[in-house]
Amino acid sequence: MEIFDNDLNAEVIGFGALNVDKLFSVENIVGADEESFIKSETKTPGGSAANTIVGLARLGIDTSIIGKIAEDEDGDMIEYNLAINGVYTNNLIYSETGATGKCLGFVDSNGERCLYIDPGVNDEIQIGEINPLNIMRCKIMHYTSFVGDSFKTQIELLEKLNKDVVLSFDPGMLYVQKGFDELKPILERTNILLINESELRLLCNNNEAPVKELAIGFLDLGIETIVVKQGSTGVYAINSTEECNVGAYKCDVVDTTGAGDSFNSGFLYSYLKGYDLEKSCRIANWVASKAIEGYGMEKFPSLKELEDFF
Repeated sequence: MEIFDNDLNAEVIGFGALNVDKLFSVENIVGADEESFIKSETKTPGGSAANTIVGLARLGIDTSIIGKIAEDEDGDMIEYNLAINGVYTNNLIYSETGATGKCLGFVDSNGERCLYIDPGVNDEIQIGEINPLNIMRCKIMHYTSFVGDSFKTQIELLEKLNKDVVLSFDPGMLYVQKGFDELKPILERTNILLINESELRLLCNNNEAPVKELAIGFLDLGIETIVVKQGSTGVYAINSTEECNVGAYKCDVVDTTGAGDSFNSGFLYSYLKGYDLEKSCRIANWVASKAIEGYGMEKFPSLKELEDFF
């Protein structure tokens, strides 16, 4: 299903890798020279930006995504999944050669994971392939990571964004490992930084300072809101007027692969609704708690479920 109508006005546009997640359930995640066994496997569409964008679409937000897929079975799966979830596909880029990106994930009995990325055509996005008319009227642009050169395209796109567009950025470990200096062009334009504690500490090269102290450093950089995801502990968030620590919800963990991405969808939904920082984090934690009760996007909650709970 290809949509090219420039009149489709997405409130949130994601820009990140599009992958098919091939998830293997294992007894335990092994180290070098160790062995385990695969109990089952599932194949689901994924990618950090796509997870967040689908999560937002299920919460009733008009969304689209900038990403590249090949004309293969995995590309068809990604496109179909976006379409059935109501995500506008007018920003998809199609490659006649190469393969769609893949993520091989191994998930243990506690829901913990390790991931291996095969980027495929994800890393071939050129600025000229992005239609500027499609991004002019969005309210939020949400950046996530690529393995290779599409990172440079994300930096180039910053100059084409309307000054009123809010930039949300979840760098992930792939980008954090580049270091602060490489990420600086994006960070200086970022309005909302969504990052987990391990990534924050690595980016700041500081394992000792309180999270609040590290977050304030990014406020000083000009970022308006810093949200630090802390897994089962919950979340710490701060902006110029508010600060909060919000605990996580108890749930039956099946797969944590989409936890941070689904959290992002709940937070950005709340931001668009104008909720305060604490309520935004509570909603985001709840959305994440529902998502990790299944594999991939299967348990991402609907707007009705959210309204019924809150």
